[in-house]
Amino acid sequence: MKKIKTLFAVLMVFTIVLSLTACAGTNSNVTADKQENEAQNTSEENVTAAESEKAPVDNSTASEETADTAATDTDSANESTSAEDTSDHSDILVAYFSATGTTKGVAERIAAVTGGDLYEILAADPYTADDLNYNDSSSRSTSEQNDKNARPEIGSEDISLEGYTTVYLGFPIWWGEEPRILDTFVEKYSFEGITVIPFCTSGGSGIGRSGPNMEALAGSGIWLEGKRFSGNVSEADLQSWIDGLK
Repeated sequence: MKKIKTLFAVLMVFTIVLSLTACAGTNSNVTADKQENEAQNTSEENVTAAESEKAPVDNSTASEETADTAATDTDSANESTSAEDTSDHSDILVAYFSATGTTKGVAERIAAVTGGDLYEILAADPYTADDLNYNDSSSRSTSEQNDKNARPEIGSEDISLEGYTTVYLGFPIWWGEEPRILDTFVEKYSFEGITVIPFCTSGGSGIGRSGPNMEALAGSGIWLEGKRFSGNVSEADLQSWIDGLK
């Protein structure tokens, strides 16, 4: 009986020892896990901070906004320039052909009085003094005037008549009519919706049928009766004539 009690006591002691050992192991594992987690968290925080310091700054949005602003400013400037160009465009054109400069002087005075734009009708093959020799029946000007179908080529740059409402059309009188290069000009352009006012210069001959001739060839426009002027006509006289057209 005494041996049984002794054996039971030994078993109890062994059981208690095992329990204490298990608890100690569990606490050790918990402590280790806690330390590992804390170390991991600290490592992650360090990595995040490092990445934050190394991360490049994205300036693409700011750059695009700056570019858009610059483009808008440029467009606004271009629109402003276009508006200024349009406002400087007159609705009156003074187009003229002048072989010796006489008609040119009158045309410049009409432009000064009206505020119109000037356009010179230049011959691709300029006329020489021999070409204008009225006493030579074989001269270039004589040959052209004797040929109703002659169309001398224009050498000046083309002009757009868009925006013009009135065209003063000047020329010298050759053999009682407009030079054939004027026929080239009126056949080349459309005068739809434009009032055309012929004027000419000469030493004594009137404008004759120059206006009706060109009107028929043009086939468009509202043609008013033309007038002949001397080369030294004053701006005051021209203003009086223009006022009488209204």
